Amino acid sequence: MKPPIPVDEEERLARLRSYAILDTAPEAGFDDLVALAAHLFGVPMAFVSLVDSERQWFKAKVGLDVCETSRDVAFCAHAIVQDAPLVVPDTLRDPRFADNALVTGAPHLRFYVGAPLHTGSGSALGTLCVLDTAPHQVAPQSVAMLQKLAAMVVDRLELRRKLEELKDALEARARADEARERTVVELRDALDRVRKLEGLLPICSGCRQIRDESGAWRQLDHFLAATGKARFTHSICPVCVKALYPDFSGA
Repeated sequence: MKPPIPVDEEERLARLRSYAILDTAPEAGFDDLVALAAHLFGVPMAFVSLVDSERQWFKAKVGLDVCETSRDVAFCAHAIVQDAPLVVPDTLRDPRFADNALVTGAPHLRFYVGAPLHTGSGSALGTLCVLDTAPHQVAPQSVAMLQKLAAMVVDRLELRRKLEELKDALEARARADEARERTVVELRDALDRVRKLEGLLPICSGCRQIRDESGAWRQLDHFLAATGKARFTHSICPVCVKALYPDFSGA
């Protein structure tokens, strides 16, 4: 039997992708919880299964080599539509799974318990599940313990997301600091260029008047007297003496 589609499927998938965890490398924290779940139930297989739109993908796994299966055959796709764990003591006695390809063929699953991974309201992202090729009767206390382990998986998912968000924020801040430093350097360079330009005085090539800060043209001696401490006395250079007074022989 094909698994049902949650009524909030679009929202559920958006929530799953917000964790940016699909197709990521194994992580010890998830691997340890899967190993503990398998040990608790005394079974050879256990997974952290995340149910994507067309597949179930295993973030952590024990006892199975593949990293994903089709969603159509995923026991966990049935588990995510309910609040309580899905317990299947014998798959051959359950009409939902008796003709499932994973039951009738390899790995010939006969036992399944999946605790939904609820990260908020609505359907779960996936499950923490345990499986075996032989049927089992399971105690309620063991199912309750699997729920506690599933809650720890969710805690790790939340912690992982917060660490990724913090990493992104720190990287963004570093980029902003670099941009700010470049701006400071550019402003300093621009200021240096302005200071250099302050030493340049526009002077007329013909009459030699100086243009002041207000834009007015002033005689050079008047400009220098107004902007400095120098005082001027009239004199005449030898070149001008010869030009203006060619008959003057000097003293």
